[in-house]
Amino acid sequence: MNFTQMHERLRLEMLRRIERGTLSVSLLARQTGFGQPHLSNFLHNRRQLSLEALDRVLAAQHLTAADLLPALQQAGTLQVDVESNSIPVVSHHAALFEPYIRAVTTLSMLHLPPDMLRPIRTRASTARRAWERFVAVRITAGDAAPMDPLVLPEAIALLDRHYTSLMAYRVDRPSLYAVRHGAHLTLRYVEFVSNRLVLRPHSLAFPVELIEIDPGESPSDLIAGRVALILNET
Repeated sequence: MNFTQMHERLRLEMLRRIERGTLSVSLLARQTGFGQPHLSNFLHNRRQLSLEALDRVLAAQHLTAADLLPALQQAGTLQVDVESNSIPVVSHHAALFEPYIRAVTTLSMLHLPPDMLRPIRTRASTARRAWERFVAVRITAGDAAPMDPLVLPEAIALLDRHYTSLMAYRVDRPSLYAVRHGAHLTLRYVEFVSNRLVLRPHSLAFPVELIEIDPGESPSDLIAGRVALILNET
């Protein structure tokens, strides 16, 4: 693991702890002695920390470089067999916020035909490419209703977390995305208009929703990934 990879994994881990409520920017500032604007720039990927600064953050959060290794290299983590397309089915929270999927957060495994995922194209930032790529989530009846009949209750959605661009995957049809709406994962067609994400349902019975993009965020920050496959139960 090189410096850039370690830097990015530490940034993602700090964001994960903030999302979970176990850390805040102000607390991290008190622990490390850095100013909040300095840490905010680091967390929003606007600047890198020095090696000495990384060491201070690691020490403050009781972490070592070994803790930042990819999940597949850590004991007790999930061995995802991409070649045979065995994909972890995880909670919505894990799909949104967990860069590396651990065995303890895996609900079940989705087994797909070999080589099925190999041709799928990616389009994501360098930071997002550090995440484990494919995860699957189960969609409840309430979450499925706005996308009916494309998505039915208890469907499994396969997410490609390395495709967070709003450029259409295919020019002849809209792309379906898993989007972070507050702390909730929702499936919608997505556009970016006037600094807002426009979330469009498939069913006309449901309203179009808007999400304001906060300062320092980009639209792709709110996109968990493109929905590469929908498996509806029959």
